[in-house]
Amino acid sequence: MKSQDAAESPPKNSGKSLLRTGFRHLENLLVTLSLGGMVILPLAEVVLRKLFQQSISGVTAMVQHLVLVSSVLGAAVAAREDRLLAMSTVTTFLHGRWKIAASVFSGAFAIAISVGLATAGTQYVLISREAGKILAYGVPVWVVQAIMPLGFAVIGWRILRNTAKSWKSGILILALSGLLVGIGIYPPFDPENLVLPALLLLVAAIVLGAPIFSALGGAALILIWGAHNPIASIAVDHYRMVLNPSLGAIPLFTLAGYFLAEGGASKRLINVFQTLVGRIKGGPVIVTALVCAFFTSFTGASGVTILALGGLLMPVLVSARYSEKDAIGLLTSAGSLGLLFPPCLPLILFAVVATSNGATVTIKEIFLGGVGPGILIVALTAWWGVRRASPTASKEDLPKFDWQAARRAIWAAKWELLLPVVALTALFGGFATPVEAAAVTALYAFIVETFIYRDLKFFRDTTRVMTECGLLVGGVLLILGVAMGFNNYLIDARLPDRIVDWVSQTIESRWLFLLSLNFFLLLVGCVMDIFSAIVVVVPLIIPMSLAFGIDPIHLGIIFLANLELGYLTPPVGMNLFLSAMRFKKSLPYVYRSVLPLLLVRIPGVLLITYFPPLTLILPGFLE
Repeated sequence: MKSQDAAESPPKNSGKSLLRTGFRHLENLLVTLSLGGMVILPLAEVVLRKLFQQSISGVTAMVQHLVLVSSVLGAAVAAREDRLLAMSTVTTFLHGRWKIAASVFSGAFAIAISVGLATAGTQYVLISREAGKILAYGVPVWVVQAIMPLGFAVIGWRILRNTAKSWKSGILILALSGLLVGIGIYPPFDPENLVLPALLLLVAAIVLGAPIFSALGGAALILIWGAHNPIASIAVDHYRMVLNPSLGAIPLFTLAGYFLAEGGASKRLINVFQTLVGRIKGGPVIVTALVCAFFTSFTGASGVTILALGGLLMPVLVSARYSEKDAIGLLTSAGSLGLLFPPCLPLILFAVVATSNGATVTIKEIFLGGVGPGILIVALTAWWGVRRASPTASKEDLPKFDWQAARRAIWAAKWELLLPVVALTALFGGFATPVEAAAVTALYAFIVETFIYRDLKFFRDTTRVMTECGLLVGGVLLILGVAMGFNNYLIDARLPDRIVDWVSQTIESRWLFLLSLNFFLLLVGCVMDIFSAIVVVVPLIIPMSLAFGIDPIHLGIIFLANLELGYLTPPVGMNLFLSAMRFKKSLPYVYRSVLPLLLVRIPGVLLITYFPPLTLILPGFLE
């Protein structure tokens, strides 16, 4: 009888659970609507401009502010799912009390930094409210800007929820974060004397697992606070960066990639390349390289490629008699192959950050600049695959070339194979801006996967896929926004100028500088992910490269080619950990499996570095 009553009566926490679920759905819907608005508004502008010579009033400003809204909402969702990007993997080697202590320490710092960034955002919103600027149709700008402090407050709360594994650890985290905030408000000494200890503690928190945004945002807060300057400047820089006119292309191109990855495109494209090159010696490796490059170029995230395609491609390689070690090494490496091909996210990020720091790099130029080097890296990977093909495998082990099967496979995947054509035609056709071209690409991918192939259901999958895209993009743009405060502090302190003076006095040869740059970027790739490296390192190396007469487009491809290696470089290459998780192997095993591919790519990076025409010949046609 009691069991029946228990079954019929709702649980005590059912109300909270329902409220939490409802808020979760609402949050996902808001992310979907903001990304949807970013697609619809530019498309409507293109149609009105071309057909009726009309324009939507304030459309550019509205799209820019939707980027702000979607990025903050996406970052909040990333915090909700405990998927904020982090640099350190030390916690994977900790256990028991040590792991709890690391979580408490890093979590407390991240929460305190979130509170500081929320305070900076609030100060900026109050200033903006007094200015009374209108966004469009009577909506004040400060109303939209208010999402910044609100977002950081939510992120801080969710970090607390995720790191507090018990009520005791929760109290410790709150106490420590409260102490840190209290010291910031009422410093016991002159803040200038506390900067170095605070930065050292921040480094310790990052090593122990605090998110990347707290590293860059925290450094900006500490340095600006120590210089007795208003911290509202961090929010100002965040707002200005996210409103960059080209930045809206990032979430939209990424959205197109997510529609592909979540639909059935992977199976159709694997089938296409398998029927075309599967008969060639090393054909399965060529298939893997081409498919992974295609997907990564649109998703912008090599981890998505490994997780989405690893299970499909692993049997293909094993059946072709590649060893498990070689197959895992190839799939780990291939995940980052598409980073140099348009319209990949890091290419756009580099153009935005470089342009903000005195260089002139358009998205069209960097897209074209990456094509030749990207083909080179794919070709080197394919060459390795041909060399590693099993000597015991005979032609009978490979499927015979069947033109009819190839034709059927191409016809089945025709709409997805046209996606790069649609994207590049919209971008280089002269009738659309980069953001409008990205909107066209996203809508095309959505229609293809939802209404033509019907792999995605409109009501069931649209919100899920767009929320997942928002999560990734929000995490990246969160890093980019807070990093601008840090970068501007370094510029105000004339650090780039001092580095240029030192390098100019120490290194006289341009070629020696490029070699030193390669070593430096490989080191950066060992300890930083590609997104934080772009926003932190690019402002420092741009002045040096200009001093040595290096074309900014060439510099960008050198930079990204080296950072591609960073995904594969022990001990903290992102692909190494994702691969270990996906294939359930130890990290040392993955390290050994990927080493041959790492050695194969290094000559390619050196050729990209010392043979500029490989990068610059295609952008030259735009002049």
